Amino acid sequence: MSYCGNSVPGLIILINRKSMNKKSLKFLLLILLVILALPGTAHAYIGPGAGFAIMGSFWVMFTALFSALIAILTWPIRFIIRSIKGRRAFARSKVKKVVILGLDGMDYGLAEKMLNEGKLPNFAKLREQGCFKPLQTTVPSISPVAWSSFQTGCNPGKHNIFDFLTRDKKTYCPKLSSVDIRGASRNISFGKYNIPFGKSDIRLLRKSKPFWKTLGENGIFSNVLRVPITFPPEKFYGVSLSGMCVPDLRGSQGMFSYYTTEQNNGERTGGEHFNVTRNGERIEARLVGPDNPFLKEAKPLTIPFTVTTSDNSKVELKIGGQTYQLDKDVYTEWITVEFKAGPVKISGICKFLLLSVAPEFELYVTPINIDPAKPAMPISHPAVYSTYLAKSQGPFATLGLAEDSWALNEKVLVDESFIEQCELSDKEREYMFFDSLDKVGRGLCVCVFDGTDRLQHTFWRDIDHDHPIHQGNEPKDRNVIEELYVRMDRLVAKTMEKCKSDDTLLMIISDHGFSTFRHGIDLNRWLEDNGYLRIKDGTRGDKYLTGIDWSQTKAYAVGLTGIYLNLKGRESQGIVDSGQEADTLRDEIAEKLSALNDPAANEPAIKNVYNALKTYKGPYKNEAPDLIVGYNKGYRASWETAVGQVTEEVFHPNLKAWSGDHCIDPTLVPGVLFCNRPVTDDRTRLMDIGPTVLDMFGVEVPAYMDGKALKVAFSETPDKIQKG
Repeated sequence: MSYCGNSVPGLIILINRKSMNKKSLKFLLLILLVILALPGTAHAYIGPGAGFAIMGSFWVMFTALFSALIAILTWPIRFIIRSIKGRRAFARSKVKKVVILGLDGMDYGLAEKMLNEGKLPNFAKLREQGCFKPLQTTVPSISPVAWSSFQTGCNPGKHNIFDFLTRDKKTYCPKLSSVDIRGASRNISFGKYNIPFGKSDIRLLRKSKPFWKTLGENGIFSNVLRVPITFPPEKFYGVSLSGMCVPDLRGSQGMFSYYTTEQNNGERTGGEHFNVTRNGERIEARLVGPDNPFLKEAKPLTIPFTVTTSDNSKVELKIGGQTYQLDKDVYTEWITVEFKAGPVKISGICKFLLLSVAPEFELYVTPINIDPAKPAMPISHPAVYSTYLAKSQGPFATLGLAEDSWALNEKVLVDESFIEQCELSDKEREYMFFDSLDKVGRGLCVCVFDGTDRLQHTFWRDIDHDHPIHQGNEPKDRNVIEELYVRMDRLVAKTMEKCKSDDTLLMIISDHGFSTFRHGIDLNRWLEDNGYLRIKDGTRGDKYLTGIDWSQTKAYAVGLTGIYLNLKGRESQGIVDSGQEADTLRDEIAEKLSALNDPAANEPAIKNVYNALKTYKGPYKNEAPDLIVGYNKGYRASWETAVGQVTEEVFHPNLKAWSGDHCIDPTLVPGVLFCNRPVTDDRTRLMDIGPTVLDMFGVEVPAYMDGKALKVAFSETPDKIQKG
């Protein structure tokens, strides 16, 4: 079987290209999937600060039926056109299939070390069969930036992603750099009620065009799974499931819930703390969901639940009319929860983890993920693709950052529970990936696994015995990262078995490498100390740059690597002229910051400072931070800098479980490239992968791409491959 996608949301056509007498079966499958695509409840679009846009079930059904009708009527024409294009493309193709397995954050140095120690036998086979090379990452070496360059083949100046966060030019507040979600433009209001009318505006801020869209324009099908910065999903000839930056049901990037009878337990970053009381053997609480879209003043929807603790070994959870048994330190399966707002039901999924029954009751609930079976906002293309996956494998995590590292940082989760969460997420991803490999006979398969990134972030402390988190204590006798790489080696073995055909090109890549993160640098404090930033009296420690005196501030930092000038005509309260004054200021700050030394360690904290106007090329380079900081190993922007908070010191010891990072100078953290065929280029870059895939399928590389097709050696000619 092969997937054959189309550009109409809500449809996916399953076709056996080799069969010529199954038209009726195709039609029945099409109708069946259309029916599956029609939700029994209304859908709502949600996002960070966006609220809802409600469309009644009648209009949902009408729109879906109309789209289905158009798809049915036009499908034969589109199929013929794509078949012709596909034949032309495959006539020039060197392969029938390209498979890209992304292992986010896999480090070249660690991989090389473990290869030499004989701990990665399947990676070693791939190296011997083809190649193993360092893969140059982007400036900065951050996942959303790097994966955007991977999919577009462009430098950030052409795709507009420079960090996880950017700033609002009017308010200076941090905001997501990759997506903008706005509520309905029209509303009907009366009293305390507000009726949104129409759809929300959900915009992908990444510019340029993914290379799989170019493949589709040439009749070549693609299956793209969980690649970062693919939300909201774009239309193309294929199927996709969005990755990093998909929000949870509350519109955040991951808000966990923690319920406990212990009082005064303090604030939880990345989650909410709820104090509960026992009433005999019964504990009552409410699960908090998205805001009610029908109220003018924001008020969250909630679902009541009860926990009965009659026996420490047998605890029952009742929620939504269903009963579940809770076992200590064992995650439940995904539980579907529905929040009701008038006639609308908004479906999500979450897992419960009982942490303690006595002496204090403690319960952790994962962020409420968008339900893939009934998505409250578009998370796949076509829209029914997530439903297909949920029907075939059961519920799965849809949150962009599905692994809850904040719950680990805040010591709500213990190490073992977080590791299990990462492994379960990767297991879900593995099912999708191998389903893709089985279904796509010709074309492109891409899947990115996140566990390699999350576990290195949180367990680098295992291999850095001098990390401040140990505070003089001996680290645990374990190596989670080595176990992770060995587990990925087993994944590679399964993948190689699926890709052993001579006409399949397999590439395993990572977007960047890794290093230790021992100390955070408060860039705003450094700017203040050097006279570039002024804070108002009594506002030190305020978040989101709210305490800054903009009339006296020339530069400020927000996000993980960037410094912005407070430019006139760009920022709302800018004071720096954009001409000679700005040029001189960029050079001055870069020179001074490059000389920053950590007095405690007596070592340089900064390796390079990049001027965005000189580093990037393209129409969006002026949207970048004016300066990009390339830290030395062991250093990174402080947690406070990321959210625009000015502290008392420049250097801060990092005492969180998040002990490894890659937000350092890109020359220090190259990614990896494994290939099942030799690649003869001396230098390989992440932005070269897309052009290489186009070249493999005989598609001309677009002139706007900065990447170049790598030289992949073949022992067979394209003609022989075609005949085979």
